[in-house]
Amino acid sequence: MTKLQRVIVTFLSILAVALAAALGMYAYQTYNAIAAQPLGPLLPIGAQELPPTWTASPGPSPTSAGSVTLAPTVSFTTSTPAPRCGGPALMNVLVVGADTRGDNYTYGLADAIRVVRVDFITPKVTVLEFPRDLWVEIPHIADNLDGQDHEKLNQAFLYGQPGFKYWDDPSEGSGLLALTLNQNFGVKIDHYITVNMRTFVNIVNAVGGIDVVIPDKEASRSANLPMGTNHLDGAEALKLVRNREGGSFDRADNQSLVICALRKKITSPAIVTQIPALIEAFEDNIRTDFTPEQLRQLACLGTQMPPQNIQLTSFPEELFKQTREFDPVFDKRIAILDADFAILRDYVSRFQAGTWPQTTSSDSDTEEEDTPIICE
Repeated sequence: MTKLQRVIVTFLSILAVALAAALGMYAYQTYNAIAAQPLGPLLPIGAQELPPTWTASPGPSPTSAGSVTLAPTVSFTTSTPAPRCGGPALMNVLVVGADTRGDNYTYGLADAIRVVRVDFITPKVTVLEFPRDLWVEIPHIADNLDGQDHEKLNQAFLYGQPGFKYWDDPSEGSGLLALTLNQNFGVKIDHYITVNMRTFVNIVNAVGGIDVVIPDKEASRSANLPMGTNHLDGAEALKLVRNREGGSFDRADNQSLVICALRKKITSPAIVTQIPALIEAFEDNIRTDFTPEQLRQLACLGTQMPPQNIQLTSFPEELFKQTREFDPVFDKRIAILDADFAILRDYVSRFQAGTWPQTTSSDSDTEEEDTPIICE
């Protein structure tokens, strides 16, 4: 090879490396742009009274000279573990199961309402169920209902959907439900995921069905299934989560059984590698403001989550009273759940702070009324 040929080869090699680097940088930037793009409209966070991850400052604030101390204070730097999988420290997610039977979200009530607290540091996931029949104040609906501003909690989702569109926000029913939870109970929501009935059935079928474990005779009566392990396809799982025979609280327990079974299935070695494909397959059938990168963070956290760190809980049943309220929309008295919202707000505050629910040790003589269900 002559000197000129060597120079030409060297030049072409450098050019090829430069082009490869440029293409790689372009691909990387393009991926980051796509990964950071929300899959749906963002929640109206500005409409919430406080930032979504707000917690109260510990201790009283000095308000007078008598409460001020001049004693020197010493502060120590403490190291806080970094959140796993590149996620935030905490994330609150509103999960809605809509009772729409088709593929659209034009109408539909919120058939299941859950707030999921995701702790990326511990790591831990805690799920709180909200009864759908609570009589609540729903913002932005009074002008459309002749001044009526109270309805059942599940109707907040309906009134925000395009079929009614009682408020003008792209987040539609999910956003109005998040705002309603915030206004009545102080819930701070960062993100939402909404799934209709047909999509739920298809997801369960896509993972090959789920194995629901019925632990005792009481659960067997409520679920209308035999004790032990029951393999359910999508339609059978939907029938279980919508079973109303035992009342709203038994229904919530049935939904928790299905959540645990689905969690176990999607974190199994046979399924976990299929999660990206599942997300892509159902992207157009699920409403969410998550970005692909945030979904990747959640999937990553799921692979590191000890089963005992996934807890499902509900408000104590004795806090609620079944009663009736006159509803001008239906022009009749309807069945609702009544409760002291101040007490519920206190539970929500502790839930968001991570101090409730608390599990009890197996050797404890007493069992807490709010002991959560743990997905094994």
